[in-house]
Amino acid sequence: MSLIRHEPAHWSDAVRQQAGAMLFGSLELPAGAWFPRHTHGQHQLVWAARGVAAVNVADAHWLLPPTRALWLPAGVAHRTGAVGKTELRGIYADPARCPVHWSGPRMVLVRPLLRELLEYLADQLIDDAARQRAEAVVFDLLEPVTVTPIAVPLPTDPRALAVARALLADPTDQRTLAGFGSAVGASERTLARLFRGECRMAFGHWRTQARLRAALPYLAEGMPLEAIARRVGYRTPSAFVAAFRRAVGVPPGQYFAADTRPTDRSL
Repeated sequence: MSLIRHEPAHWSDAVRQQAGAMLFGSLELPAGAWFPRHTHGQHQLVWAARGVAAVNVADAHWLLPPTRALWLPAGVAHRTGAVGKTELRGIYADPARCPVHWSGPRMVLVRPLLRELLEYLADQLIDDAARQRAEAVVFDLLEPVTVTPIAVPLPTDPRALAVARALLADPTDQRTLAGFGSAVGASERTLARLFRGECRMAFGHWRTQARLRAALPYLAEGMPLEAIARRVGYRTPSAFVAAFRRAVGVPPGQYFAADTRPTDRSL
């Protein structure tokens, strides 16, 4: 993973200088590049025109192919990165002139019309009146997708952390807590207590979350579900689909689908 010092400061700083409420920039990110955790004084729409962007907010994790974007309200601390070579759009909105008032991060659906408008607004030669009309349509087209973000918090105890890192490196590892305990020098009961206390979830739930997060890049690539299930530790595709739906709220085939219909338009 490579670390980029900061996003171009002029992107967000220039929002108030625009005739419209939004500012657009573009940045090529190599695979594995990440910005360190930071905040903006403006709302941000994280969207990749090409490739797959990744966003972390606290323990929550999102992957965003071109059919998805993530709305980040002003002041939300986050990290942004790239799974593969990615063309990231810097899209910022002035809170004082923005009609969207979501209090937390929201994944949104990027249909073809929204994509075309975002690309259109990136043109710096658009006159002020046309820009303001197009921005109004963009705000109307921000459709939230009701999904639960995948959270994989890490324990701090070195024994539990060793278990977590082993499973993140190889989600197909089928060892039980007792099996891991023999390797890290802790009892099954101790490890179970550490995961519940430090990660705020039982070990079985944590393992599921880790497997589902590992599945997201494969889903974004369009890999068949049977192959994804094997790669992240499930013996059958049906078991993977059931676990994904329970945890995230939609089946894996709909998570990145271009025609997914949102079920919640509430703010």
